[in-house]
Amino acid sequence: MNIWKKYKNSSFILKMTSGFILGILIGIIFGPDAAIVKPLGTLLIKLLNMIATPVVFLTVVLAVNQMNPAQLGRTGGKLVLYYAVTTASAVLIGLGISLLINPGKSLSLPKAEVAKPETPLASDVILSIVPDNILTAFTTGNLMAVMFLAIIIGFTISGMRFSTDENIQKYGVQLQSLFDAANVLFFRILKGILLYAPIGIFAIAATAFGTQGWDTFTSLLKFTAVFYIGIIILWVFVYSGILKLFKIPVRNFFMNTKDAYTTAFFTSSSLATLPVAIDSAKKAGISEKITNFSLPLGAVFNSDGGALRMGASIVFAANVSGAHFSTMDFLTIILVGTLLSIGTAGIPAAGLVTLAAVLTMFDLPLEIVALIAGVDAIIGMAGTASNVIGDVVGAAVVDQSEKKRESQEVIAS
Repeated sequence: MNIWKKYKNSSFILKMTSGFILGILIGIIFGPDAAIVKPLGTLLIKLLNMIATPVVFLTVVLAVNQMNPAQLGRTGGKLVLYYAVTTASAVLIGLGISLLINPGKSLSLPKAEVAKPETPLASDVILSIVPDNILTAFTTGNLMAVMFLAIIIGFTISGMRFSTDENIQKYGVQLQSLFDAANVLFFRILKGILLYAPIGIFAIAATAFGTQGWDTFTSLLKFTAVFYIGIIILWVFVYSGILKLFKIPVRNFFMNTKDAYTTAFFTSSSLATLPVAIDSAKKAGISEKITNFSLPLGAVFNSDGGALRMGASIVFAANVSGAHFSTMDFLTIILVGTLLSIGTAGIPAAGLVTLAAVLTMFDLPLEIVALIAGVDAIIGMAGTASNVIGDVVGAAVVDQSEKKRESQEVIAS
């Protein structure tokens, strides 16, 4: 019992880091045999994905319910502008560092077959926002459809609460209480899942390092180094710079949100990390209504880590295959890759699918995907952490902007 209490009360970061390091050691020692613990890691991902959809739905409903239409539109516009700035920055960083270091020059293609992915049409992506029925949105894990339903329901409940009809007003208040209670319920379930998380992280690390080994990572060390250099530049100059611009203490911000980006790093799943990110954002002092709206939106539409990865991967693919691209070719590839990533679930290895689709469109060999897959686990970890912290930074700056606007209105009145 004392051991359980110590474990329960110990630092979340300490538990996650310990599980990760122990998993690496087991993977190195036992090699492919370490894959026997893989189900424990799969269980963690399934548990986190299980809780993510209801948490997204409930938080968006409550966020929309708290906002008026004018505030919702203003907040959405600011977030879109922020996403455009950080995504463009990530792409340029990925391309710039890769063109400077030129990873992949000395590598050859492995003998591996990769299935050609189906490239979704823009119209299909748009139509997928509206589900065939309510249950389908939840059972298929279509986060855009879930958010669409949540926004509609949130607005409707808000309208009911302020209706002139007393009965409708009463039902609106009851529905709000119901959603509040359900939100508390699922966050309590999340706390239980996070107690198991270090065990799952141990299994994921042991499996990844045991089956892929150090040889694969060493052969692609240059590409991995390029990506991590890009991530460091993104965090130090772009994210920190934006925080300073809005007079948000950088050190305190990253300390308060450490649970979010470390969970994202260890799980490589931005959607699975979403409930933790929402909790971390609130710890960082970001208002609940901004947090509940912006983070689910960012999980679907904002992928700074993925954009940086796409920029680096395309240069890598060009070097390995001997292809030569013009500046316009690079810009076209990045644009297509970004569009393909919209609405894609934030799950491990999703970046490989998007990369495969882009390579197909430009007649590059799909075997390059298999080559990059050797370090996908390492790249995916930092990329996902960047996706998540980028969303939280966006929520912080929009919240700061809204607070400044509200204070100016008070002074003016």
